[in-house]
Amino acid sequence: MIVGACVVELHIHGCQSLKAKRGVVRSIVQRVRNRFNLSVAEVGGQDTWQLAVLGLAAAGSDAVAVRRVLERASDFVEDLHLAEVTSVDFEVLDLPEEEPWDPDDPDESGDPDTAA
Repeated sequence: MIVGACVVELHIHGCQSLKAKRGVVRSIVQRVRNRFNLSVAEVGGQDTWQLAVLGLAAAGSDAVAVRRVLERASDFVEDLHLAEVTSVDFEVLDLPEEEPWDPDDPDESGDPDTAA
């Protein structure tokens, strides 16, 4: 399984309150979710009026496709012109596939006293 994460730092010009900032951030988050079907959350800068940090996440089976959708989403945020994108960082991980859990296997009971 491939998991991708993207951190987008934004400078929101002209915001004079957290309420105004929340409106801009909420609009960006909702548009990105609707357009790209990604997980999106504000992950930093919650207590500042003009700084917001958004975290975007995607999962898939192809690393190139996961990175591409994150790049397109960050470009989309910039193209909205609701805030200035000050930095973007990407990370794509290839997680190993594990065998399915077997409830009849005593080694996988989850109880450390019964595990070998």
